Amino acid sequence: MNVTEAEMLEIVKNAKIVAVEGMQDEKKMDRAAYQIPQALQQRGMKIIPVNPHIQSSLGEKAVATIKDLSVKVDILDVFRRPDVIPTLVDEILALPVEKRPQVVWLQTGITHPEAEAKLEKAGLKVVSDACLGVIAARVRPLAK
Repeated sequence: MNVTEAEMLEIVKNAKIVAVEGMQDEKKMDRAAYQIPQALQQRGMKIIPVNPHIQSSLGEKAVATIKDLSVKVDILDVFRRPDVIPTLVDEILALPVEKRPQVVWLQTGITHPEAEAKLEKAGLKVVSDACLGVIAARVRPLAK
């Protein structure tokens, strides 16, 4: 992880758009990959689901892959197994620089040091093994 806790708090406080790689839909509401994005949305962040197996979630249209994102996102929040992180990193680095997320956030329990180093070398900020929802609860009030 190349960011300090203070930087993490600042990233989350300022984030407006979060793409959620591996997000689940209402059929799997018991999963963290649904509950955490829902909590982020309740704290005023725009959520873009990224999952080829769902049409939409939380009222937002899903895209199949990160290359299908039409906007630059502040955070790419990742709910995927560690063994698929290298492939995801290759997809991120294949994006034009102006479309890459500012921060790649690997949720609690997800880490892949080699892939993280590759992202950092390319100039991206990386947070690993940390819950975006927990940090958001510390720095962002619930939206009205």
